Amino acid sequence: MALKKKIFVIDTSVLLHDHESITSFDENYVAIPITVLEELDKFKLGNDTKNFAAREVIRFIDKLSNTNLLQEWISLGPKKGKFKIVMDSNPKSIDAEHIFSAPKNDHKIINSALVLQQKEPNCKVILVTKDVNLRIKAKAIGVVAEDYQTGKVTLKEITSDSAQSIEGVDSDVIREIFLKNTIAENGVLGKKKKINSYYILKNGKNSSLCFYNHLNDEVERIEKEYVYGIKPKNAEQAFAFHALLNPDVKLVALQGVAGTGKTLLALASALEQAKSFNQIILARPIVPLSNKDIGFLPGDANDKIGPYMEPLWDNLKFIKSQFGSNEKKLRQIVEMEDSGSIIITPLAFIRGRSLSNIMFIIDEAQNLTPHEVKTIITRAGENTKIIFTGDVQQIDTPYLDENSNGLAYLVDKLNGQSLFCHVKLEKGERSELANLANQLL
Repeated sequence: MALKKKIFVIDTSVLLHDHESITSFDENYVAIPITVLEELDKFKLGNDTKNFAAREVIRFIDKLSNTNLLQEWISLGPKKGKFKIVMDSNPKSIDAEHIFSAPKNDHKIINSALVLQQKEPNCKVILVTKDVNLRIKAKAIGVVAEDYQTGKVTLKEITSDSAQSIEGVDSDVIREIFLKNTIAENGVLGKKKKINSYYILKNGKNSSLCFYNHLNDEVERIEKEYVYGIKPKNAEQAFAFHALLNPDVKLVALQGVAGTGKTLLALASALEQAKSFNQIILARPIVPLSNKDIGFLPGDANDKIGPYMEPLWDNLKFIKSQFGSNEKKLRQIVEMEDSGSIIITPLAFIRGRSLSNIMFIIDEAQNLTPHEVKTIITRAGENTKIIFTGDVQQIDTPYLDENSNGLAYLVDKLNGQSLFCHVKLEKGERSELANLANQLL
């Protein structure tokens, strides 16, 4: 029996999530309701990622149409399917707007899928959306609905421990690594040997924190040392400092729940290496609370972004508090702030910049899409180090989840690469109260 041809109806959330999504459905057909074009028109102005995505989609459709009418199926190219705009949102039988008693755009999009079901009875029509509630509504009235799968990853890499414990290591090996700090690998790590990975070698009560350096096939000892006034409180923090200070690692992902010290460790490491870079940039995506757009908040630009950047300033203030008023390191931080050598800014404000000779820390990276993460990394120039920090369990944007966010995508795709290192911070060090909340609430 021949398989039915598939027609994927994609909504605005998918196009804003991935502006190349139209060409991501292999040889199947892709349709966009006319309502989606209206929504893209509303998103085309602005400097946020969704605004850039909207403009890219509009340009692509314009180029695709050329002299063709968009109401007819247009080829997407070799080994691709076809594309068209669905004009009709008035199905002959079931009407989503009538059923849900509201003339909303979501209901018009469902109706467009229903129209295609009626006009293309030999095809399987599937509505693709990042909007969970829209998927539920569609399924409730008989429309097959799915999440957008491109860019989704398994959680194997990001949920597994980044540091591996190896029991029963020869006591002479542990003694040697304490004496020499570096030893030849020679099978010490066995099958667990992996590029840029961290280990806890154990023999009874004796243990050593280690790093596998693939460049010379050696196991290196790691010590818990102060970095710009901050001392690691556990093994994972020591591993994080090592990755952040390692000049051979150009891209670091720090993952962990609230209070594990992700941003603090990254900032302290950046200050420690300040002389190696022209500028330190701390940035985070702005995710408005209660879906209130930043443009509606009172005040000028600095007043609007201030509350969103406060957690980053708190980390800088904490590091400054480790030093006396006359200490050299405190004066260095103040001078860097005054000269612009260290800046804290919304991620959107550095769009388009050339990232050369920069230490770039991106906080709350779980709120970025895979495409946004790729865009940031591909802008890295010479002598640039990029650090992504975040927690995949604390996603604040409605169309991302733990499988489709940029941080999970980064770890899944780049784990094991020589320029990349992933460290998972397990233990909260903020306070006993914060740890209790993470465990029980």
